[in-house]
Formats: sequence, C-alpha cells, structure tokens
Amino acid sequence: MSSVTPYSPQHVASIYRRLLRLSLNWTVRRDIWRKQALEIRAKFDANKNITDAREIRDLIIEGERQLAINRHPDPYIPPSRPGGSKFERNVPPRLDKPIDGDY
Repeated sequence: MSSVTPYSPQHVASIYRRLLRLSLNWTVRRDIWRKQALEIRAKFDANKNITDAREIRDLIIEGERQLAINRHPDPYIPPSRPGGSKFERNVPPRLDKPIDGDY
C-alpha cells in the first residue's frame, strides 16, 4: 500500500487561500479580519504534521465543506476587475476602424 495521498500540498494551500478570501468577503475591517486569518492559520498549523491518509482526506473534505457552507451571497469584487464598479468604465475609443458615417 502506498503512503501517497491523492491530495497535494497545492490543494491544501488552495483551500487555505480560499478560506482567507472567504473570510475577507464577510469582514470589511482589516483589524478584525486579521484575527480571523490568524485563527485560520492556527487551524492549518495544528494539522500540518498529520500523515494518515484517511485523516488528511477527512480534513480536506471538511475544509471544502466549510467553503461551501460559508460562501458569501455577494462576494467582494475589486472595482477594476470584471464585474467590479469601475470595469471598462472609461474605455478609450477604437482607433483602427472609423465608425460608419464618420470620415
């Protein structure tokens, strides 16, 4: 039997980053969010030395479940990202083709 788990460290790091972003969606103030980020980090650090594949699988499933349960209905989108309030607000005009009737 192999000791390799189907979950990579990159997958765990992805869950960690998504949990941080999710908590930032729910908390606007950075000082409060920082405390939550430290709590999330402490939970991950407490489980970093686990080697049992079943326990690792259960922890990853629990992390994914927490992401699904706590998903924000209206997540924060930075203003200049697609879907943000400033996205393509002042798009410069196209210079390659003239508009019909403008010569």
